[in-house]
Amino acid sequence: MGKCYPTVSEEYQKAVEKCKKKLRGLIAEKNCAPIILRLAWHSAGTYDVKTKTGGPFGTIRHPDELKHEANNGLDIAVRLLEPIKEQFPILSYADFYQLAGVVAVEVTGGPDIPFHPGRQDKTEPPPEGRLPDAKKGSDHLREVFGHMGLSDKDIVALSGAHTLGRCHKERSGYEGPWTYNPLIFDNSYFKELLSGEKVVLHN
Repeated sequence: MGKCYPTVSEEYQKAVEKCKKKLRGLIAEKNCAPIILRLAWHSAGTYDVKTKTGGPFGTIRHPDELKHEANNGLDIAVRLLEPIKEQFPILSYADFYQLAGVVAVEVTGGPDIPFHPGRQDKTEPPPEGRLPDAKKGSDHLREVFGHMGLSDKDIVALSGAHTLGRCHKERSGYEGPWTYNPLIFDNSYFKELLSGEKVVLHN
């Protein structure tokens, strides 16, 4: 998040490109883009701009972080991705999970996102409570995203990623897709919100 990463070797960059192809195949075959993007976001979203702790550094694969309430169900994404990661031992988990998120957006029709490798894996998971809680209001969102160094405008833009995926009652307490096309990355989330239609979600 706003960090300059070190330049990687030519061998590492080639591994990134090969890994992208494998990720495209997996995500298209399994229709798992939403949970893969959620994994990448929940990894990055723990960043704290003041302490420079948390963030997209591969710690989300550790059981302690996967046990955080906000990460319910993300063990599925970790397991789905592991066979591909094993083929590319040169890549850090930190880069691998963020690359998977980039590919998830591309596969579902979203924009091509420039990927800058060079993140180093860390071993210490961030404390629980750094991700948004759906049961709390706008002040809570401002507090959580403020720790990441993000503005109200950033919060609104990021919310649009809910165009992908659905809620699962056993993970979040809510059930149903966010939009009518939960495997297409577009601006449906905003359109349906502004239309005032009663969406899809029910408790």
